[in-house]
Amino acid sequence: MNRRHFLHTAAGLAALSMQAVSANDKVTLGFIGVRGRGKSLAARFAALPDVDIAYMCDVDERVLPRAAAGVEKISGQKPKLVGDLRRLLDDKSVDAVVVATPDHWHAPATILACAAGKDVYVEKPCSHNVREGVLMVEAARRYKRVVQVGTQARSRPSTQEAIEYIHSGKIGKVLMAKAWNVQLRRDLGHKTDSSVPAGVDYDTWMGPTPELPFNENRFHDNWRWHWNYGTGDIGNDGIHQIDQACWALDVEYPDRASGFGRKLSFSDDQQTPDTMIITYEHKDKVLMFEMRIWNPYRMEAGDNCIAVYGTDGMVQIGRWRGEKTHWKVFDKDGNVVRQEPMGSDLHCRNFVDCVRSRQAPNAEIATGFRSTLYAHLGNIVARTGRTIKFDGKTNTIAGDAEANALLHRQYRKHWATPRG
Repeated sequence: MNRRHFLHTAAGLAALSMQAVSANDKVTLGFIGVRGRGKSLAARFAALPDVDIAYMCDVDERVLPRAAAGVEKISGQKPKLVGDLRRLLDDKSVDAVVVATPDHWHAPATILACAAGKDVYVEKPCSHNVREGVLMVEAARRYKRVVQVGTQARSRPSTQEAIEYIHSGKIGKVLMAKAWNVQLRRDLGHKTDSSVPAGVDYDTWMGPTPELPFNENRFHDNWRWHWNYGTGDIGNDGIHQIDQACWALDVEYPDRASGFGRKLSFSDDQQTPDTMIITYEHKDKVLMFEMRIWNPYRMEAGDNCIAVYGTDGMVQIGRWRGEKTHWKVFDKDGNVVRQEPMGSDLHCRNFVDCVRSRQAPNAEIATGFRSTLYAHLGNIVARTGRTIKFDGKTNTIAGDAEANALLHRQYRKHWATPRG
């Protein structure tokens, strides 16, 4: 896939001939993964008057009743409960699916859904690795599907206003942005392998990943800190700030990524770094990402923020302790000259509207993958300890076989293995 085709998003999607949901019909959704984020998203979608949630799917049958009860309380309708996502994909009445599984299932579930004729809302990071992200974009194009990635700031009016302000030239020529994810996570400690809990289809939970014994420190919530299933906190939370920084800088792919990532504080079962400093270089712009997940204090009073530096001023977007401000402008002297509050999260609304209109959603899969790519490259820098040179035209890393191999993964034989 060349760059021009890969970035062929909004214009092409708008022109595609696809089956649209009638304006008089509700959009019927199926949920894949309903424990944490999936349960939260189900509540948001259930509150939309033009949505019906027909299915809730999870490999852990213990979490299904509570999630379904939450939907029924909001919408008055109880969804069907299934353990195999293929059940809901086979139902032609389902218009779209919401994928809120662990990271290693994001690409397989999305690709299968697209092939089944379903539109997709997939949580961030959109893919477990670079190759899977490319396959997701290809699947969306091949099957003419609307695919939205869960980087919800793209649909928040206050963030859109801040980015428009940056692009207007009011802070001069923008040359650099910094994104930071600084918050306190927990030390997992150490746990031995154990038997699979009753009610859990662990074989399906593993999906196409290499088989490992069951371990609580690799399961619910904890999977995100292991390379087999997750992408660390750069892909979990940092992706939100990286996405906004890329948007502000108006950049596509970095030419080089350098820095480091390692465990400085936690001495537990986590494999992914608890500390990262990654620099992404473009021809005339720089993006820096900083992460610490072992301290209780914030950086410049914000835990998840970006700063965008121009020749005449700076804009910060984020969350600050004790403030309702979402973005603020600093002049040449460092004085705050404008502050704006946070707007509503309209990401679910945007997706449903695009299922109807067949327009490109705000976080269309090519855009979502571009930002996710930065997280993947940061992890590769952390794992190899080397600077890498990335070719955005071929999605390869030049002159480094070890780093290039980390752009994809090994699979076991499984019906959901991504192909292409």
